[in-house]
Amino acid sequence: MSVRAGQGSNEVLVSQAVWDYLDAAGRPWLIDFQDKQGLSAGIIRRGERGGCCAVRLRPVEGSRSGGGPGMMEGGPISNETRKSFIDLCRCARKEMSKQEGGPKWKRSVLPCVGVGVLEGDGEGSLLTPQPPQPRRSQRQQQRCRKPAEDEACVVLSNSMNSMNCMSHDASGQRKQDNMEVNCSMMASSHSHSQSEADDHTSCSICMGDMVERTTLERCGHAFCRSCLDQAFKVKRACPVCRLVYGQLIGNQPASGTMMVERDPDLELPGHEGYGCICIIYSFTPGLQAPEHPNPGVSYPGTDRMAYLPDSPEGNRVLGLLRRAFEQRLIFTIGTSMTTGMHNVITWNDIHHKTSIWGGPRCFGYPDPTYLVRVTEELREKGITAD
Repeated sequence: MSVRAGQGSNEVLVSQAVWDYLDAAGRPWLIDFQDKQGLSAGIIRRGERGGCCAVRLRPVEGSRSGGGPGMMEGGPISNETRKSFIDLCRCARKEMSKQEGGPKWKRSVLPCVGVGVLEGDGEGSLLTPQPPQPRRSQRQQQRCRKPAEDEACVVLSNSMNSMNCMSHDASGQRKQDNMEVNCSMMASSHSHSQSEADDHTSCSICMGDMVERTTLERCGHAFCRSCLDQAFKVKRACPVCRLVYGQLIGNQPASGTMMVERDPDLELPGHEGYGCICIIYSFTPGLQAPEHPNPGVSYPGTDRMAYLPDSPEGNRVLGLLRRAFEQRLIFTIGTSMTTGMHNVITWNDIHHKTSIWGGPRCFGYPDPTYLVRVTEELREKGITAD
């Protein structure tokens, strides 16, 4: 779903992409909604990276309907009005899906069309068009082909003669080259075996000889006992392959909630034939705990929305994200990379798709390798399907 509305509230949580469309191309729909419902919709809070935003519905002064029966200034809106606004957002979202899914030659943004020629995939190119070649008759084509064939036969005959002359000289050189290759392969094999022996006797952390050799059971990597103890104090994971041992608990604020909604009518680009899973993370304001960077300092609340395909792979990733949220690994408190603000709730190295469209550059779809990458990020934090 691209909209979330709580009962008894005049605020609605809307996907940022849907609201941007309504505020621009869908502006006439908003005006029609205002005339019919007697309400005006205005954004009051934006989420980071454009994931979602909060829209407040207010009664219009002098309107007859005034937002429905019982609607007071600043009070909750009726269920009928809320449903009308949600239907408006759904219509806008479907219209965006139609425009995004259209063929490339129908899209309005083709910067190179009209400047050069079109390539086979339909995208524009800055190459100048080739001048048309004059057509030749069959007799002219045979006249041009015959001298070229005769020239090719002469070149082939000369090359065969030169190869016969060079074969006698090359045989002796070939034997010498084979001996040099064999010697180099033997030297490479010896150096490789020597490096493997060094790996078994040296610690990858201190780079010295192992003292009280300790081998990790699941991955088989070995270290000094004291080096491994110090590394596990920072993070209980193998320093070489980063395989997590035990359960990793993060410092995500404890006041957060994770809601999941499904929209079977919304198809994500690259995952056609499946619906959409919408994940809604909500955090209330609070004070930083001792495990946070600045204990006792306040941090603001936030709402984040993320999207997954409602496919078998998408549902598998959803289950892993639930476990990561329960272990407080999805978010942390620090400095936002997008706004530069300090002491705010930020993502914690588990990437989410906060937009439906735009590709990887806009944190959206299509992205063919996203589900594989986020599964690997979760595995590094000890979250696996096992």
